Amino acid sequence: MTIRVIIVDDQAMVRAGFAALLSAQADIDVVGEAPDGRQGVQVSRTVHPDVVLMDVRMPEMDGLTAARELLSPPPGVVHRPKVLMLTTFDIDDYVYEALRAGASGFLLKDAPPADLIAAVRVVASGEALLAPSVTRRLIADFVQQRPAPRKDPSLRLKGLTPRETEVLELIARGLSNQEIAGHLVLAEQTVKTHIGRVLAKLDLRDRAQAVIFAYEAGLVRPGDSD
Repeated sequence: MTIRVIIVDDQAMVRAGFAALLSAQADIDVVGEAPDGRQGVQVSRTVHPDVVLMDVRMPEMDGLTAARELLSPPPGVVHRPKVLMLTTFDIDDYVYEALRAGASGFLLKDAPPADLIAAVRVVASGEALLAPSVTRRLIADFVQQRPAPRKDPSLRLKGLTPRETEVLELIARGLSNQEIAGHLVLAEQTVKTHIGRVLAKLDLRDRAQAVIFAYEAGLVRPGDSD
């Protein structure tokens, strides 16, 4: 199945470069682009992409606001694409908020071309782009700096079984399904089942939100070893 992608970035050369790179892949089709978040939302709701590559800082409407509009659409709007944020390290605060809003991850704009292609495929498949340890440390830093949520998320952990709690902790540490299976000596399909139950019980969209939840609940703390 072909992955439909739109590129939202205020730099025309960036859009053109990403479009050329992705369009050259047999399984990826660039179906639209936009120079700001507002137009990006309009294009997305017109062409219904699978993945939106979203820059963070743009005129008219920034990427964070646009991501929120796409991932929490008004009544009557059914389509919700996966959102992959494009950023640099000096604006990580926006990235953290985007992840909380439901974005599936982020990618540095100077990442190697192969990483961009892989990221689109990973996000399109329903996974979150959170494996690199630098990403986990980044999220941990922002959770540590922020006040605790009004509703204590640790209370929601009580609804999980011990095994589900263990799986959530390993997700937060950045382990893949295969690595979790090896660590717990389980079949990979069993791990997928546990993850599905964790997301359903905690009302989380994907692994990205699961990682953030685990930090905010105190299940994993900043500075913990991988």
